[in-house]
Amino acid sequence: MEIIRFENVKFKYNVGTIDEVKAVDGISLSIKEGEFLALVGHNGSGKSTLAKLMNGLEIPNAGNVLVGELNTKIRKNLFDIRKTVGVVFQNPDNQMVATIIEDDIAFGPENLGLKPKEIREWVEWALKSVGMYEFKDGAPYRLSGGQKQRVAIAGVLAIRPKVIVLDEATSMLDPSGRAEVLEVIRRLNKEEGMTVVMITHFMEEAAMCDRVVVLKEGKVLLDGGREIFKEVDKIRDAGLELPIAARVAEGLRERGVNLSDGIVDIEELVGEL
Repeated sequence: MEIIRFENVKFKYNVGTIDEVKAVDGISLSIKEGEFLALVGHNGSGKSTLAKLMNGLEIPNAGNVLVGELNTKIRKNLFDIRKTVGVVFQNPDNQMVATIIEDDIAFGPENLGLKPKEIREWVEWALKSVGMYEFKDGAPYRLSGGQKQRVAIAGVLAIRPKVIVLDEATSMLDPSGRAEVLEVIRRLNKEEGMTVVMITHFMEEAAMCDRVVVLKEGKVLLDGGREIFKEVDKIRDAGLELPIAARVAEGLRERGVNLSDGIVDIEELVGEL
């Protein structure tokens, strides 16, 4: 069943000015419930704009974005749309509103008008889901980058969305911080059945997903499973590189090593070798 649908969506920034920028150019795209989807593309390809369109932070100039059956163009739908689609952005410091972690997570449920008992239950569940419950009484500024981003994810989870969108949410983290966040996201998708849309420029992250959509100049260039990594020329035409394991495998094949097509992660490459 579809949870988000783009119908020939177009979007421009600074419409009618000399600085007008076409960010999304006629995209039609469906995202199913429980899907783990990666959106990848070079800077300016439209990735972050799609994230904002998904929960009504931006409204299409043409076409429709539907969350369930709710159209983002109808203002009265936005409250329910934003309860359904939560977005985690690049910098966790910009998403925190309180000096105590537990109070920060409670901000969303409080604004939904929940009763105190429900708020406590939702906050506890969110913090436990990201492995940060033991830090609930602490201050965000004392956390590592990966821990801060996990708290930011908990803040979104606390409103119980059906979809979580991560807009370059790991780009400011070191490898260990990225690993922490990715482990949380994988678990939410597999164990909680949450729909995950991961916007990333790390192709290794994209290779973890069930489906990958490659964008170029506001259009969909490729859409599919792991088989899209065989489309080497198109991926490079989009200004992207293959995952490291795929590039190593490609180089070894050129040197006469007999390796299968479609290798995209280190474990597969090691197994083949």
